[in-house]
Amino acid sequence: MRLTIILSTIALLVAPASAGETPWQEVAPGVKLRLISSGHIKADGTTLLGLEIDMPETSKTYWRVPGDTGLPTVLDFAASTGVLGHEIVWPYPTRQETDDYLDYVYLGPTVLPIEVTVAPGEAYAEIDAMLGICSDICLPAQAHFSLSLQDAAPDRPNVLRIKQALAMAPIEWRDDPEPIGKVELMADDAMLAVYVSDPDLDPTSLIAAMADGQPVFGTPQKSPEPNLVLIPILGKRDAIDLENQAVQLTFLTGMGAFEVTRTVTAPATE
Repeated sequence: MRLTIILSTIALLVAPASAGETPWQEVAPGVKLRLISSGHIKADGTTLLGLEIDMPETSKTYWRVPGDTGLPTVLDFAASTGVLGHEIVWPYPTRQETDDYLDYVYLGPTVLPIEVTVAPGEAYAEIDAMLGICSDICLPAQAHFSLSLQDAAPDRPNVLRIKQALAMAPIEWRDDPEPIGKVELMADDAMLAVYVSDPDLDPTSLIAAMADGQPVFGTPQKSPEPNLVLIPILGKRDAIDLENQAVQLTFLTGMGAFEVTRTVTAPATE
C-alpha cells in the first residue's frame, strides 16, 4: 500500500560548530542528520561537504529523481559567506518497486556528498536542508546547519566518509567503445528501447531519467532481441512527448557506476 505522506516539518536550529562536523539533529523518530566537512579548500577553490543521515535500514531518503512518492534533498546556501556555488553528487540509488509505486532511494545510513565552490578568504556555510524521510510514514524533514569550511588541518575521518560516498556516484562515460547505443521510443508499447553494446553492463541496473524527473521509468526488461533492453514508461504522460528529448541513463558495470545521455529517437521505418 502506498505510504501516507504526512505534511509536517521539523525545523531545528543548532549552534555553529568549529570542528569538521555539526552536532547531530533528530529530524524523525530514529533519524538524525549532521553536516560533515573535509576541512580543506583545494587550490581550485572547491571543498567537499557531506550530509550524513543516520537512520535504520528500514528507513529511506530519496535520489535526485525520487520516483512516484518521494522528495529529493534540497539545500539552500543563500545565507552562507564566501560560497559561490554547490552541487550534490548523488550516489547510485536503490530501485524500490511495489504494486503501487516505484521510488529511487537510499536505505539506512547514508552520506550525500556536496561539492562547494568558495571565494578567496574565509568561507562559512549556513545551510537550510529539506529532504524526504520515510519509514512507516513519510516526513518532509528540515534542518539548519552552520559550519566553517576550512579547518587548521583536513578532517581525515570525514574525508574518508565523503570519499566512500563519492565512489558510488555515477561518472560520465568517456571511453570507447560506448556501452549504450541508440535509444528509441516505442510509443504504442509505452517503452524505451535501449541498445546495449557492453557485456559488462548490468541491464537490470539501468535507470532512465529526464531532466525534470518526469515521467517515471520502470524496471528494465530484457528483450528476446540480443543487446536490447526495454524500459517501461510509467504514469499518465503522453509517451510521444519524449521524442527528440534528452534522457540520462545511469548504470552499473564491473568498474562502478556510470551515466550517458542520449536523444530519444523514433524507430527507423523500413
